[in-house]
Amino acid sequence: MIQALFDGQHVSFAQPYFFLLLILLPIILWWQRKQKAIQQPSFRLTNLHFISAQKSSFRLRFRPVLVLLRSIAFVALVVALARPQSSNLSESVDSDGIDIVLSIDVSGSMMAEDLKPNRIEAAKKVATDFVDKRANDRIGLVIFSGESFTQCPITIDHNIVKEQIDAMKSGMLQDGTAIGMGLATAVDRLRNSKAKSKIIILLTDGVNNTGLIDPSTALEIAKAYKLRVYCIGVGSRGEAPYPVQTPMGIQKQMVPVEIDEVLLKNIATQTGGKYFRATSNNSLSSIYKEIDQLEKSKVEVSSFKHFTDLFLPFALIALVCIALEMLLRYTVFRSVT
Repeated sequence: MIQALFDGQHVSFAQPYFFLLLILLPIILWWQRKQKAIQQPSFRLTNLHFISAQKSSFRLRFRPVLVLLRSIAFVALVVALARPQSSNLSESVDSDGIDIVLSIDVSGSMMAEDLKPNRIEAAKKVATDFVDKRANDRIGLVIFSGESFTQCPITIDHNIVKEQIDAMKSGMLQDGTAIGMGLATAVDRLRNSKAKSKIIILLTDGVNNTGLIDPSTALEIAKAYKLRVYCIGVGSRGEAPYPVQTPMGIQKQMVPVEIDEVLLKNIATQTGGKYFRATSNNSLSSIYKEIDQLEKSKVEVSSFKHFTDLFLPFALIALVCIALEMLLRYTVFRSVT
């Protein structure tokens, strides 16, 4: 408790106006000294040599201790009356988090270099930044190409999610673009979620051309579970440079960019989400920032301030000083007071 007295950031006084009493201390000391000088008898001597040669007694030299003890007692009593208090601030955070599944295309076409250094690396960077901003949400990761796979179940451990995002690469699954499978697997990750808000962010750069589940079927399942889907089409308009292995080494070839925007817009619209087209790194980053703004978690912070009275140590100091002053006055210093 005493330690708290030296931490000025956490100590306050409930009745600070009592400090005005400290003005009386020098007045009282001056008045006592004046009264003592009036009451003390005096006499004249023709020669002071005899007196100056005498050594002061122990009791006479330490007589000011009584005044010091009395002064300390007075100051300590004033501080006690001002009621010093230590305060402790605690916070209670109540959060309605959102469950989010990132469903990301890892097909071979994601190696196209219209985004730098390529589409998949750009997607990994913005997804990692997005995860960092969603402190109160559970997040999962699904990857798909010709088939789909749960790379990370929904979890509040964002370090694991980011590790799995970083581990993504093209060629992990059979090649192709199974948008229906990517959506269906994401829905399966969220179907048992108890969160009030559940969303899927589906990112692809192609047209559905394979998979066991048709995109329209996956859409109906998502609607049945009341999941909101944000769809992102990644790729420049027209053609994009794509690295191709040739006998002369890796060469860049221009390939047409084909994204089924009609399908992606339909999925987003029917689930209450939104469709975005990312043609550059900056636009992709802006899309994730917009989704972050659209899907804000509800966080309520309640603050509680607790006070602990600290007057007791000062009251004890005053009591001890008064008792010690009286004891010394009527024992050791009795003959000189």
